[in-house]
Amino acid sequence: MTKKQKTKKIIKIMNDKFGNPECALNFTTPFELLVAVILSAQCTDKRVNIVTEEMYKHVNTPEAFAAMPVEEIERHIKSTGFYRNKAKNIKAASMEIVEKYNGEVPQGMDELTALAGVGRKTANVVRGEVWRLASGITVDTHVKRLTNLIGLVKGDNPIIIERELMEIVPQDHWIDFSHYLILQGRDVCVARRPRCTECELNELCNYGRKIMRNLSKK
Repeated sequence: MTKKQKTKKIIKIMNDKFGNPECALNFTTPFELLVAVILSAQCTDKRVNIVTEEMYKHVNTPEAFAAMPVEEIERHIKSTGFYRNKAKNIKAASMEIVEKYNGEVPQGMDELTALAGVGRKTANVVRGEVWRLASGITVDTHVKRLTNLIGLVKGDNPIIIERELMEIVPQDHWIDFSHYLILQGRDVCVARRPRCTECELNELCNYGRKIMRNLSKK
């Protein structure tokens, strides 16, 4: 079975299980999502949603963040971790959006990744969730881990992983494919102890097949 054939089977199984997946981060505007994704680095989506729910009651526009002292932004987001760097990036990105784009989050990949604190992962999430634009595949820790376990890729570099996945995942599934693996990673393929016996992908997964073979010998 080729990697493309395996990927199509994975998409079908995950679609049957999860249907049409939605972003786990809560937002009402492109800018709110941009900030939320910046905050999600090394932080759970649940924690980010708790923080943004309260913070967005007071400040939720690039103009407001651009005018806010960075120390105040830090106070709002402290519990998300790495808050000093995140606050600095949020303020800088807000200022850029106000000055260069009249307060509107740009849609272009190059324009987005030029903003402070915005890499390909963040840009892919925003473009995909807001405008359903797929110029790449979001590679977070779940996607990196599962694609390696399954055997679709081999390595830790998100840029290389994204490029390799783009060659085997149909483009019309680039956005949902990441969602599926993230949801599966949270459900059964958990990082510390994957529950391979419960996983719907175990027959398609290199790691899962190995685990199942070992269990059958006992």
